Amino acid sequence: MVLLGRAVLAETQAVAKGRFAKVRKSFIDTLRVYARGGPGGAGQPRYGGIGGQGGDVCVESKLQTRALKAVRDAFPEKRFIAGAGGNSSHKLLLGRKGKDVVIPVPLGISVYTDSGRLIGEVLEDGDKVVLAEGGEGGGPHNGWSGAKGQVRNINLDLKIIADIGLVGFPNAGKSTLVSAISRATPKIANYPFTTLRPEVGIMEYEDFRKISLADLPGLIEGAHINIGLGYKFLKHVERTKLLLFVVDVCGFQLSQKSYFRSALEMVFLLNKELELYKAKLVNKPAVLVINKIDMPSARDRLPELMDNLNNLPGG
Repeated sequence: MVLLGRAVLAETQAVAKGRFAKVRKSFIDTLRVYARGGPGGAGQPRYGGIGGQGGDVCVESKLQTRALKAVRDAFPEKRFIAGAGGNSSHKLLLGRKGKDVVIPVPLGISVYTDSGRLIGEVLEDGDKVVLAEGGEGGGPHNGWSGAKGQVRNINLDLKIIADIGLVGFPNAGKSTLVSAISRATPKIANYPFTTLRPEVGIMEYEDFRKISLADLPGLIEGAHINIGLGYKFLKHVERTKLLLFVVDVCGFQLSQKSYFRSALEMVFLLNKELELYKAKLVNKPAVLVINKIDMPSARDRLPELMDNLNNLPGG
């Protein structure tokens, strides 16, 4: 494996620092919200009536909701308060339940408390997780007074769900590959960092089978310690079923001051970054794609790369 030196990390940090400042603000994959369940309704001691349960605040995954940014834009205050339960009366002994508040979110949301405890996840269309429960209605067990609803600050964390995740250094050709085999239209240009947010494309077959591909932002050395897009890249790798390592046969150099990395070194570095971020990722099925072999400079480098790959220890 190729080790990361302090000099390399320092240079990478300097190049990446300014380049990604605006990206971190424009792409939303985490959102903190305030949720309060509705209070329970008052009971009716004279007739033994029970107050209605307060409404709940919950998230529900919707295929139509494609991004967490859409949730933030639709609810800029990020405060969700459910309705109060109805009071019991001689005409309606069992009070009505308070109105629930349902927040539509994209698939792949994990719900965490401020303390970091995982409450639940919504991974399929229609999945629901309660953020804050409504208070219990008033009755003989609580002095006929409705209880207050649960109050929580909640963190919604999005991780892209896709069958295949494309992994590679910047300008490796991931976006070109996705646009060629799917209906996605990612930004493509002959310079690094054209993909600044995950793009999902769909491959459709004549028998109506579909395969989703996630074009993930280019990884750079030190991503596991949050250099560059860092965690914004790596977290989205976790839920893909297969990793597609896309490597430029001609190698990669982040800037004139950075070290040049050969294709073989990039293969090692990509694996190492994933391992350092989360060790179990190295056990995920993976396929290596050698890209840009039609370039004039690839004529000599491709045979050398293939020979090195075929003679790796344990290969």
